[in-house]
Amino acid sequence: MKIIYRNIERDGSGVVKVQCEEQEDMWHLYNIIRVGDHVRSKTFRKVANESQTRSKTSQRITLTLEIDIETIDFDQVACALHVKGRNVLENEHVRLGAYHTIDIELHRAFYLKKVCWDSIDMQRLEEASDPSKSAEVAAVVMHEGLANICVITSTMTVVKAKIEMNVARKRKGFSSQHDKGVDRFLDAVAQAFLRHIDMNIIKVVIVASRGFLRDQFMTQLFNIADKQNKRFSSTDKSKFVVVPSSSGFKHSLKDILADASVCARLADTKAQEEVKALNTFMELLNNDSARAFYGFKHVSMANEKCAVDTLMVSDALFRSHDVLQRKEYVKLVESVKSQNGNVLIFSSMHVSGEQLNQITGVAAILRFPLPEIENEDMDDEDEIVEEPIPPMDTTLDHALEEIHLDDDEEDFM
Repeated sequence: MKIIYRNIERDGSGVVKVQCEEQEDMWHLYNIIRVGDHVRSKTFRKVANESQTRSKTSQRITLTLEIDIETIDFDQVACALHVKGRNVLENEHVRLGAYHTIDIELHRAFYLKKVCWDSIDMQRLEEASDPSKSAEVAAVVMHEGLANICVITSTMTVVKAKIEMNVARKRKGFSSQHDKGVDRFLDAVAQAFLRHIDMNIIKVVIVASRGFLRDQFMTQLFNIADKQNKRFSSTDKSKFVVVPSSSGFKHSLKDILADASVCARLADTKAQEEVKALNTFMELLNNDSARAFYGFKHVSMANEKCAVDTLMVSDALFRSHDVLQRKEYVKLVESVKSQNGNVLIFSSMHVSGEQLNQITGVAAILRFPLPEIENEDMDDEDEIVEEPIPPMDTTLDHALEEIHLDDDEEDFM
């Protein structure tokens, strides 16, 4: 994401002009834009005209509108963002108060105006505009008949391809049918890998499966690449990490990312940091529960005693339309940071984020045990994640394009 213009006042109000450069930026915006914000952008609208003969015609024209957002729609498959609201910018073609939907598109700049840009918004904006925040990791998880080829970024686990095939069971006297089925399956997975994964960008490739399937896949992949003149260099081959997996489903990535050999290769990535923290929390919850709490009430109580060492919060909580509720979570994050605590905001599009959402979306690892909090009864009104996000199957396109400021947009404040 490119930040073209920024003007934030001391009270937090202000406007930012941004341009999305890849589809992942839409996910960042989905976590930043909220009901009541204003978006100003070039858009398209069908306008009806009436001639002197009273015959009616319509045409699609380009115009600049500013809307007061009432609904936000994120298309998980296309990774597209649509915002709808009432027009607040006087225009000869669209009356004030008329509803319009603006599609946020790649390489088209727009203005986003907020009454309050809080610290979470600004952090998300900075992360989105820093290309170094993305983790350049690919993963192939499979068992016989099922494979998921994924790309793991700093905010998403994106399924680039899913292969499902029927493979005959290995039975006495019919092993040849089984072997042929496995060979066809591995061929399809290898073809999909070569089609969707760019080894010039990817720095680590995780290959995981049950049994010896992963080793068979590696052999098949290199053979097919040689036949297609896409031979892997010695540097590319060194990027592969082969590990065991319980299944070929996407959720198996949670255990795969916790593997020691994978941890060593991904030690500096945001996704690995989240997995490590969540695993530590789960271990403490089982073995030393007075140092691990979840739910807004208990975590806040621990924070009041300056006991929070690591705070884990799901980004879904910050998408709440309840302004007061969001402010409570922002206040909690800022308080933990002020006490030199570590704050991790988990993405709902990561397997670790999905797991955190299952335990209210907020959890904490404490510096020291607090058994008195442990004995507190859990309030029925503990916060539940408002918008759990299901796994996503889409592709990420990477492109950059220079843009020019339009004179008619410069006065948007």
